[in-house]
Amino acid sequence: MNVIGISARAAQQNPAISAWLAGVGIAVRPVDVAVAPARDEVRILAADEISRATVRDILVETGENVVPAVILSSKGMPARIRFGFDDMAFGLALLAELVRPAARPAVGEPESAIYLKLAEKVAGSDATVLVLGETGTGKEGIARFIHTSSPRAAKPFVAVNCAALPDTMLEAILFGHAKGAFTGAAGASEGLFRAADGGTLFLDEIAEMPIALQAKLLRAVQEREVLPVGATQPVKVDVRIIAAANRELAIEVQEGRFRADLYWRLNVMPLALKPLKARRLDIRAITAALILRHTREGESVAWPTANALDRLMAHEWPGNVRELDNVIQRALLLRMGTRIEADDLAIEVMAQAAPQFSVVASIAPVAGNLAEVAKASEMEAIRVALEETGGRRLLAAARLGISERTLRYRLAEMRGLKAA
Repeated sequence: MNVIGISARAAQQNPAISAWLAGVGIAVRPVDVAVAPARDEVRILAADEISRATVRDILVETGENVVPAVILSSKGMPARIRFGFDDMAFGLALLAELVRPAARPAVGEPESAIYLKLAEKVAGSDATVLVLGETGTGKEGIARFIHTSSPRAAKPFVAVNCAALPDTMLEAILFGHAKGAFTGAAGASEGLFRAADGGTLFLDEIAEMPIALQAKLLRAVQEREVLPVGATQPVKVDVRIIAAANRELAIEVQEGRFRADLYWRLNVMPLALKPLKARRLDIRAITAALILRHTREGESVAWPTANALDRLMAHEWPGNVRELDNVIQRALLLRMGTRIEADDLAIEVMAQAAPQFSVVASIAPVAGNLAEVAKASEMEAIRVALEETGGRRLLAAARLGISERTLRYRLAEMRGLKAA
């Protein structure tokens, strides 16, 4: 990782800068501003050292009555950031974002910085990685970070969401297919395994993969070869696998929904991501990253007040980073002043009561043939599961012993029956 330089004057004016950056895993070293910086070197300089600055540097001004502001680098001028003591916490988070390498996830917790160091260490090997965590905790970001930190960084990073593709297409998309292998296969396709050759294949939502296809994935991981649909000869591949799941795969194995042999093949290096509510300082760092991401070129950067930050860090974030992103985007659009106030944060409080799913109204078993009785019982079981989980489909599906995608299909089918 690149080391960030800091001038003696900048370090003296705000000693917290070096300590903060080191605490979040960004290495800092002192530099002499009189010496020309190395190519692509990033330095933190005091505001009055502008004559020595390059476009890659960041000028910092701090003081008791300084009005907070960020001016991003443009037209050959370095980035500038200034903040007073009351806004120092967010100022340091923003400064970390300005110097953070693009592939490195935003973190504010020292524990999260240690987690990234572990991920970097794992990246140096070719071990298969299994990333576990709730939806929206940043599993793909960790996968990309591992790829970028690995010897495979110059090769492709290919991501696929196993839950977003129909079961009938997933095999051909992963392993490729021969010409004429099925209706509509006018030409051959190499598939994602071969598309990622030399690089990394990220299999998100791996728990949603049909169990029949899991056996073929096991062979691909174990033998480093794939058999395209309709082909007779396997093809060798050189791919690093990173898989991710938002459910505990060990439980899925116990329940018979995931193959034990595939689980052990994927679980070489497990990395678990905590939910956002357990990473309070990360909330501040990610907020800084999101604000910079959603600020268009030429716009001033909206700075949250201390009360706004307190409200963000107090929320439980059931939707994790995705929910936080939504809140920040709304605040940037709807704020009335130059800063983001606590009242600008439209944070939703999820109701605990079960929603009114008209499609799953209580259905009493009725006399009829066995198929009708079974269908009525299935609909009633789905209704009860949704009620008991507050309408959360993922939890309801787990309770029913089916995938969330299967539950969506069942609900759509039930809506059709009700409409008829």
